[in-house]
Amino acid sequence: MIAYMEGRLLKKEADRILLLANQVGYEIMVPAFVRETLNAKKVGDDVALHIYWHQTEHQPKPVLIGFHLEAEKEFFQHFISVDAIGPIKAAKAMTISVRDIANAIESGDLDRLKRLKGIGPRTAQKIIATLKGKVGKFALIRKEDAPDATAPEDFIEPVMEVLVIQLGHKPVDAKRMIAQALKRNSDIDTPEALFEEVYRGEKTATGI
Repeated sequence: MIAYMEGRLLKKEADRILLLANQVGYEIMVPAFVRETLNAKKVGDDVALHIYWHQTEHQPKPVLIGFHLEAEKEFFQHFISVDAIGPIKAAKAMTISVRDIANAIESGDLDRLKRLKGIGPRTAQKIIATLKGKVGKFALIRKEDAPDATAPEDFIEPVMEVLVIQLGHKPVDAKRMIAQALKRNSDIDTPEALFEEVYRGEKTATGI
């Protein structure tokens, strides 16, 4: 059974990725909050995930579900202990971070849980009844423990190309410049704004 994987990203889809590990391509389902953190990843980039392996008589084809943190995977195992929430449904429901879901459970925030994909009022009540008092530690997950979502890939890639292909920067340096720009200004939403922030940061750093 696979519990952890490191490999190269081959493909991204809405709710899953294809990861090349040891010359084998693995299809891994990822909850929305994990998928968002992979937006800045490009084909060929390294990805590491903790894996929940799901296979039963009714689901003979193995399903791999990926998380960034061991704690996220542990919370997932609590989440699927709720009646009528199987692994597939749970993965699709997790549209916000584990930290936020755990907070909603511990505070009895029914409205917030009902906003999770596929979770209605009755199921939300079951979640609170089953897990309240058991998932408090997951509400303490530090936000910085998970990779930053940064900006959507389509904003980053054109700037990467300009920095590397046109301006001659090494890819590792270009990634650093972009990451620093996004850290300075998280409201960037266009390639032009991102490039301007990169330029502004380099200008300040070099004293131009």
